[in-house]
Amino acid sequence: MEARVLLSAATVVVLEGDQTGQELLLEALRLLDRSVIDIDLQFERYDLSLENRRTTANAVVLEAADAMKRHKFGIKAATITPESSDDVGSPNAILRRAVDGKVIVRTGRRLPKVRPVAGIYAPISIVRMAVGDAYGAQEWREGKGADEAAFRTERIERGVCRAVAEYAFVHAKKTGSKVFGGPKYTVSPIYEGMLKEEMDAAARRHPDVTYDPQLIDATYALLISSPGDPMVIPSLNRDGDCLSDLVMQLFGSIAGAESVLLSFDEQLKPTVVMAEAPHGTAPRLAGRNVANPMAMILAGAALLSYVDDRRASQASRAIYEATLETVHEGTATADLGGTASMTEFTDAVIEGVKRKLDVWSSL
Repeated sequence: MEARVLLSAATVVVLEGDQTGQELLLEALRLLDRSVIDIDLQFERYDLSLENRRTTANAVVLEAADAMKRHKFGIKAATITPESSDDVGSPNAILRRAVDGKVIVRTGRRLPKVRPVAGIYAPISIVRMAVGDAYGAQEWREGKGADEAAFRTERIERGVCRAVAEYAFVHAKKTGSKVFGGPKYTVSPIYEGMLKEEMDAAARRHPDVTYDPQLIDATYALLISSPGDPMVIPSLNRDGDCLSDLVMQLFGSIAGAESVLLSFDEQLKPTVVMAEAPHGTAPRLAGRNVANPMAMILAGAALLSYVDDRRASQASRAIYEATLETVHEGTATADLGGTASMTEFTDAVIEGVKRKLDVWSSL
């Protein structure tokens, strides 16, 4: 009874988006409905479409961030970031600052019947800084002609480095992975060395987790020749951005990856969890019912895994398993070689989740 009371009070902040991103969000929300997972989640919605962000001058983005700080959980659709510098900018950047996001986790995994590159089969999670580093750096140029020089001043903080390192080990323990990789601290002992110091400190706090530190260039090279062990790779912001794209493509498709933004309290426990798909708004697919909802569905599963309740954990696992089993059984969208529509794929996953939870309840 206590668990049901906890979950009936849980609220998920829904950050609606643009084009196909919004359509995929609606498919993911079908999996979080009580009729599917038997959890009475409440939903608080905010319209983060480009039109509404312009209308409100980004006030709606800040309102959504405040809601996530109150309720802890959020699920976000892909949104358009306008190119003009005098427009409303990136809602993701605003959200990260507003909720004090420190870590982004993106996990690549093998999809059934999709051949991975270089024989990579075990999951790989990139745990990267959510702020700082090359993003938001001060840039300027001096001189003229061939003598013109460009400069950039970057910044990272020990608190963010500590959160990245600590969460990498916590995630590795949870998933049975090893912590692998790291920054180029030999070339940059002061700047990049700060992350390496925190990785070493986290390794001492978690002696039961395998730790295999590597320089970032060696990390790229060794990923291609990985023996197949599940890995968690802590990284700087831009390194992690690049690694995430590489890792997802190593598995042959971006469809099987979800992205989670995390903020933490002083004990490095998550206080805000915002899940989303790592892909964009796919405007050419909007309104055609052909896009692959898998990554957005997995984002919902990831969100449930952070709810401290046994039934939520079971629902999360059921969604992960049913999604991958649906592809294995031959129901897939066109990007994975199938013929299923977006809604047909979601329908099949829903049936799989219901079946699993029904069977598990009898065990």
